[in-house]
Amino acid sequence: MKLLSILDKYIIRKFLGTYIFSIVLIISIAVVFDINEKLDKFLNNNAPLKAIVFDYYMNFVPYYTNLFSALFVFIAVIFFTSKLADNSEIIAMLSNGMSFKRLMKPYMISASVIAIFSFILSSFIIPPANKTRIDFQNKYIKDKSVDYVRHIQMQIDKGVILYMESFDNRSREGINFALDKFDGKELKSRFLAKRLRYDSAYSWTATNYSIREFQGMKEVISSGSSLDTVITVTPSDILVSVNDFEQMTTPKLYSYIQRQKERGLASVGEVSITQFEIEFHKRFASVFSAFILTIIGASLSARKVKGGMGLNIGIGLGLSVSYILFQTVSSSFAVSGTMTPMLAVWIPNIVFIAIAAYLYSKAPN
Repeated sequence: MKLLSILDKYIIRKFLGTYIFSIVLIISIAVVFDINEKLDKFLNNNAPLKAIVFDYYMNFVPYYTNLFSALFVFIAVIFFTSKLADNSEIIAMLSNGMSFKRLMKPYMISASVIAIFSFILSSFIIPPANKTRIDFQNKYIKDKSVDYVRHIQMQIDKGVILYMESFDNRSREGINFALDKFDGKELKSRFLAKRLRYDSAYSWTATNYSIREFQGMKEVISSGSSLDTVITVTPSDILVSVNDFEQMTTPKLYSYIQRQKERGLASVGEVSITQFEIEFHKRFASVFSAFILTIIGASLSARKVKGGMGLNIGIGLGLSVSYILFQTVSSSFAVSGTMTPMLAVWIPNIVFIAIAAYLYSKAPN
C-alpha cells in the first residue's frame, strides 16, 4: 500500500506551492516598502550596497518569513482549499467515499514540513543571521545597542551578591562597586571599590578599594589604591539590549535564562528576563500553530459557498490577524507580570485549538 496517493501528492504540492508563493509575494512587497522607508538613512549613513543586500536584506527575508509563518500557512490553506471547493474538487473527493479526516492527511504532512522547517530556522539559523542584521541596523539605521546601565544587582555565585551603581561599556568601567559574601544569612566579607575596570575574561581591576572580613566578633579591614581580581561576570552579562534574545539559538537562550534565574535577576537594565522566556516558549508554540491554523483553514474553506472564495479568504485573513494580535496582547500580560510567560504564549494556541475543533466538527463529510 502506498504511503501517499496521487491525490495526497497533489494536495501537498498545492499547499506548499501556495505557501511559497504567498511568502514570495508578501515579503517582496515588504522589502519594497522597507527600502522606500529606509533609503534616506542608507544614503545619509553611506551604507555600502553589498552590506545592504547581504548583511541586511538577505537576513531580513528569513526573519520576517518565519515571524509571519502562521499568516502564510493560513493564507495558503484558505486560498487553495477554497479554490478546490469552488471547482467542486472537494465535493468529488468526499462523494467518492473519502472522509474529511482522510482528506486532512496531506494537509497535516504539509503542516509538519512547515513546522519542522520553521523550528530549525528560528532555533539555529535565524539567530546568527539576526546578529548580522542587527549589527547593520545599529551601524546604519538606528543604534539600539546598550552601552550604559545603572543599578546592577545579581548573584554571581552561591552566597555571592554583586552590586554596581553603573557600568559604561565605552570606558569598560563601573562605579561604586560592592561584592558581599554570605554563609547562609551571615555576612562573611564585603569588597568595596570606587571604580572597577574590566580587562578580559573574568579579570577586573579595582581602584580605591577596601575589603572587610568578618570573623565572629572580629573585623579585619584592608585597603589600597589598585587591585587585580577575578569576578565571574563579564560586560555581556550586564549589558542586555531588547534584541539580544533574537540573536541566541534555542539551547543558548535556555542556558541564558537558567543562568540569570540562578543569579536572581528579574531584569537587566530596561530589559526583562521575561522577554527572553517569552521568546523561548514562542519557538515551540509556533510549531503547533502550523497544525492548528491548517485545521481551521481547511475546515473553514472546504465547503463550497455562494459568491466564490472571497468570503473564505476574508474570514481566514481575519482569523489569522486575530491570532497574531492575540499572541502580542497575551505576551504583554507576561511582561507586566499578570501571567507566566509559558501560559501567555500558549493561551492563543489553546483558544484556537477550541476554534479548530468546532470548525472541524462542522466540516463537510
